[in-house]
Amino acid sequence: MNENQNDFQKEFNSFSEKIDSLIKQQLEFKTEISELRNEIQLLKKSEIKDVNVSSNANTLVTSPSLQTANSAKAETILEANAKAKAEQILSQIKQQPPKIQVPKPPKVKSDIEKFIGENLANKVGIIITVIGVAIGAKYAIDHDLISPLTRIILGYLVGLGLMGFAIKLKTKYENFSAVLLSGAIAILYFITFAAYSFYGLFPQLLAFLMMVCFTLFTVLSAIKYNKQIIAHLGLVGAYLVPFLLSDGSGQIGILFSYMVIINVGILIVSVLRDWKPLLYSSFAFSWLIYASWFFNKYNSITDFNLAILFSTLFFIIFYASSIVYKIRMKEKLSPGDTIIMISNAFIFYAFGFGMLTQKSSQELLGLFTLANGVVHFVVAYFIYKSKSGDKSLLYLIIGLVLTFITIAIPVQLNGNWVTLLWIAEALMLFWIGRSKGITGYEVISYFVITIAFFSAIQEWGNYYDTYSNLIPVNNITPIFNVNFLTSILFTIILGFIYYVHKKFNSILTDKNKSYFSIVNVVIPLLFVVSIYFTFSNEINCYFSQKFASSLLKEKSVDGYFTSNYNYDINNEKTIWNFCYTMLFLSIISFVNLKKIKSSKLGILNILLNAFISLIFLIGGLFALSELRDTYITQSLSKFYNRDLFNILIRYVSYLFFGILMYSNFVYSKSEIIKRNLTVVFDIFLITSLLWIMSSELLNIFDLMKVTGSYKLWLSILWGIFSLTLIGVGIIQKKKHIRVMAISIFIITLLKLFLYDIIDLSTIAKTIAFISLGVLLLIISFLYNKYKEILFNDKI
Repeated sequence: MNENQNDFQKEFNSFSEKIDSLIKQQLEFKTEISELRNEIQLLKKSEIKDVNVSSNANTLVTSPSLQTANSAKAETILEANAKAKAEQILSQIKQQPPKIQVPKPPKVKSDIEKFIGENLANKVGIIITVIGVAIGAKYAIDHDLISPLTRIILGYLVGLGLMGFAIKLKTKYENFSAVLLSGAIAILYFITFAAYSFYGLFPQLLAFLMMVCFTLFTVLSAIKYNKQIIAHLGLVGAYLVPFLLSDGSGQIGILFSYMVIINVGILIVSVLRDWKPLLYSSFAFSWLIYASWFFNKYNSITDFNLAILFSTLFFIIFYASSIVYKIRMKEKLSPGDTIIMISNAFIFYAFGFGMLTQKSSQELLGLFTLANGVVHFVVAYFIYKSKSGDKSLLYLIIGLVLTFITIAIPVQLNGNWVTLLWIAEALMLFWIGRSKGITGYEVISYFVITIAFFSAIQEWGNYYDTYSNLIPVNNITPIFNVNFLTSILFTIILGFIYYVHKKFNSILTDKNKSYFSIVNVVIPLLFVVSIYFTFSNEINCYFSQKFASSLLKEKSVDGYFTSNYNYDINNEKTIWNFCYTMLFLSIISFVNLKKIKSSKLGILNILLNAFISLIFLIGGLFALSELRDTYITQSLSKFYNRDLFNILIRYVSYLFFGILMYSNFVYSKSEIIKRNLTVVFDIFLITSLLWIMSSELLNIFDLMKVTGSYKLWLSILWGIFSLTLIGVGIIQKKKHIRVMAISIFIITLLKLFLYDIIDLSTIAKTIAFISLGVLLLIISFLYNKYKEILFNDKI
């Protein structure tokens, strides 16, 4: 402390010296100004004398006035300079104020020894004492050292003696007295429990009344002392009693009754005091003991009524304990309160659900779930009408109501109703959360949206697998079916949710900007995916049913039956799925280009377009070749008609492929992406064209039944294609096209020498070499002719 004062004194002295120095400088400037004024006066006098000597009459008239003006001007300039300098000094003083450090009070070191001696030791001591008494009593009981009545009397004497000692010490040693009193109460609890449960010394009513008295005394003592420790050790500590004295008799009803009495005491305390640790401890002990019995000893036949009774009592007590003080004091919910309320609700529901399931009462599960929601609704209605409690408490309870209604939907209903009700509830929660600024509802809505979406996926799988050619009633009419209607409604509601998202700002957005970005992507993504699968499912269902109906059985000579299917239908399904997907992505592309104009959606769109295009070039062209082969061979023609559509469908798919490629072309020129994708698009387009042209060449050869020369003609096609690209690259001055053309030509030459030449005849080899040689010469000529243009353009 002295060192801090010395530092402060030094800083203060330094500041004082600085002020004195500045004042001194200011006095010096003032002296200089006075001297300058005197000099001006002397100049005035000397000028006057000179004027009187002058013989010029005009000068006699004008010189004094002129000199006076000059003198006044000089005086003004000097005063202004002095004033400016003084203001500059003062501004420096203001800009650099002296740093005065106020000494911080020295930190008071915590006395750990004092904490242990005065606070911790007595609590640990009383716990150990109670445990010691319990162990000693158990030992005496097990070895019949004293009679049961004597044991109980001695136990009461110990408890009452400790209580009296605690009351006597209250005036001078309140904290120590509170700890002793709590230990005494715990001893009285377990002595009474032992007298009734194990020895039958008390009738049930008397034991119950005595425990009620102990509970009331504990409550009053805790409130009187205003010490939570009394309630902790006196009430919660009493939970240990049955386990310390248990003889394995399994009198679970008595144990739970005993626990109910303790919890009622905790409920009374919670009305007057907000002692959260007390509630947390009793909550944990009660449900853990109940769970231990339920999972190890519960019998659904003999214990159902007892189990449902005490789980309900525990639920009500802890529910009331969680909210009564909050309602009375209108306090906001803490995270701990929220966890306790939600945990209590779902623990009770889980045990009830399990009991009803084991009881084979499946028809009551929905009613039980709905009843849970009704209980929370009654509480919420009371809080709303009485205008008691904070809004956060009301919103949490309403959230529980909605949650149990949500759970009741799949428990009681099935099929498409579940999905529709869930997504409708999600819309309601999202709208309330956004429009009213209740973030809790908005967060819950995201979970419900997720559940509804996965429910829709499950229903799509379940519903569209019910058709059968053996059971015509199970067949599904495309478009005109319940699942299509459900999917349309599901998609519309998702669209409304996105509309609400765009219309109302979220409180969460102000706290976390990335949150808005995520929601802004996820909800539209779910919307688009739902639209896609709504129609995709119908296409798949139509062709799957058609394939199943194509089953024909043929009896062989040896009496066995052979099953035949029209596998062209599966290939048609593949092609139509490709056509639908390419059309769908093209529509998304043009909607984004014209309306949405989102850069992120554009990038995702381009990637999906490229992926589907590549898959079509691999899988789609293969399915088309399968259809061509069956048309040419007319396999199983006696069962199934192989018509020209097997060939024409190829050009239908090319049309949709062209639309998709055009959308990519528009993207490459658009400013939405903010990247130059021209080169990438050109490379992908060139690759796709060469792939399709090669497939068409093979298609024409197969239709014309030309065999053995497709290798030669492929090489020639590739050579002509590369020459064409050279020309396009020269005309458009695009180096990357020319480089790609040369690359294709090199691949063609390698193919010719390493693959084609092995099986080609002499004439075919001659044609191949001459053709490619001529093409190579033409390419070289073009490069020489346009070299000035080619090697001066930019890539």
